[in-house]
Amino acid sequence: MTIPQGRVRRTAPLAALSARAAGGGVVEVLRRRLKGQRGASLEFHVRNAERYADVLSRSKGVLMKVGQILSFVDTSAVIEGPYGEVYRTALASLQADAEPMEPVLVAAVIESELGRPPEELFAELTLEPMAAASIGQVHTARLHDGTEVAVKVQYPGVADAISDDLANTELLFTFVKIVKGVVPQYRNFDVRAVADEIAERIGEEVDYGTELANQMEFAEHYRGHPFARVPEVFPELSSERVLTMEMVHGRRWTAIGEVDQKLRDRWGEAINRFFFGSIARFGVFNADPHPGNYLFHDDGTVTFLDFGCVKRLTPATKRGFFDFHSAAMDNDAERLLAVWIEHGFASSESPPPADKVLAWCRQNFAAYVQPQPFTFTPGFVSELLGHMARMDKDVMRHATVPRDFVFTNRIFFGLYSILGALRATADWTAIFREDLTGEATTELGRLEADFFAARSDA
Repeated sequence: MTIPQGRVRRTAPLAALSARAAGGGVVEVLRRRLKGQRGASLEFHVRNAERYADVLSRSKGVLMKVGQILSFVDTSAVIEGPYGEVYRTALASLQADAEPMEPVLVAAVIESELGRPPEELFAELTLEPMAAASIGQVHTARLHDGTEVAVKVQYPGVADAISDDLANTELLFTFVKIVKGVVPQYRNFDVRAVADEIAERIGEEVDYGTELANQMEFAEHYRGHPFARVPEVFPELSSERVLTMEMVHGRRWTAIGEVDQKLRDRWGEAINRFFFGSIARFGVFNADPHPGNYLFHDDGTVTFLDFGCVKRLTPATKRGFFDFHSAAMDNDAERLLAVWIEHGFASSESPPPADKVLAWCRQNFAAYVQPQPFTFTPGFVSELLGHMARMDKDVMRHATVPRDFVFTNRIFFGLYSILGALRATADWTAIFREDLTGEATTELGRLEADFFAARSDA
């Protein structure tokens, strides 16, 4: 497996594919117009989506990670017609089926990073990966004391490829051009703050030492938690390019289809609480909420994986995060606009209309202002994400996305898509109020409050 290196080699395949898709789309549309039909055919979009998936899979790094993000977010209301699902289906292969390394290369990376060959470090190591993704792949292993572990090994050259991607303005513009062509309502957004924040977060993912420290922190916070699990890590068997952690067995996202709805509800609530609860308690959250990063257990617990992309909030940003939602849920337009101005969503010199900001935000938080308990459905999420993308023009003209809130937006897109696929039901308003006030009123809320209270007393 060879990862393309250098700015030109990284950009050229995607740019060529973008041009080919655009040209092919024009020809397809003209051909169909001659037949009295409108737009490009479904078959055209299927072929186009499969080509994108293939190019992104072979590119690795940032290119493939963008494809992974798109693969699980429900974009059917954002992309016109049925084509959002077409692209999402084609890109779904990027979640777990990336092209793997050769076994001899896996062994070489481990020995180079840890100073000893795998047969000395592990009693057993399966050189065929159990999963392969955008930055590395995961292998099963067993320590000499019998402990079962998972060993994540980074692709050689992927760090340089990602560095090229993050420094490559032309590549960024290529992606923007694609997004503008598929989702035209994004054309008025300034992408600079977004690009800077993405570069910093994804740049951290290349260093497994950073991921090791992040996972150790989360494991400490959630060790023994009643419904959220974080695998323990082994620093002595980890480095910048190798990460060894406790092996956890559970259902992958693709294996939960026939599970009882009550269990799906509990999983959905556990995921929601993990993300927002970690912000409320610790001012930190795992910013990579795609379904390949969860393991689902039949006792209602969820194991959270992959802590390479973690966002830490300042006390002011953390307060703004909850003030934003609280003002919208309380139907307070003036307070919401004040929060927007304070945290950089809008300027005090040229603010958007407060009533339209409130209307847009309340629709975004529709699940929290509906009669409770409320059920997320794929249709509801599709409509919701479409609304989030189609900001009122009077708001869009005056609004931006502050850098510190870029990845909180990613959580909403990812989390809503997952809850919709689970068809999860809960009292989401009460759960949010618990995070806001610290006063538990629900079953899982009381379990979690008792857990953290016991830890603080220990």
